[in-house]
Amino acid sequence: VQLQASGGGLVQPGGSLRLSCAASGSIFSINRMGWYRRAPGKQRELVAVVNSGGGTNYADSVKGRFTVSRDITRNTVDLQMNSLKPEDTAVYYCNAFVLNRTGVFMDYWGSGTLVTVSS
Repeated sequence: VQLQASGGGLVQPGGSLRLSCAASGSIFSINRMGWYRRAPGKQRELVAVVNSGGGTNYADSVKGRFTVSRDITRNTVDLQMNSLKPEDTAVYYCNAFVLNRTGVFMDYWGSGTLVTVSS
């Protein structure tokens, strides 16, 4: 299973970015899909995830500013980030909890995309 993310870059404070991630490979179904991030000098943390039923979970720091959405038929997940702050600067990682075609659940990670919020 491969996760391909795109959409990172440099944006000014208050600006917006949209991250996209597509999963491909030996996938039977995806239970949970979403985004984590690692800021410089910090541990990786959850940003936003959406489960197969459409339920979402957000970090308190991004509630009201970020929106996660998922297309189950295309195995994709997007993260719309608005009102970005310098503290949102981090490498963002796509994550998927996948039931693969051998009947095993596994966690998969994308390679990360850098988001820099700076004036």
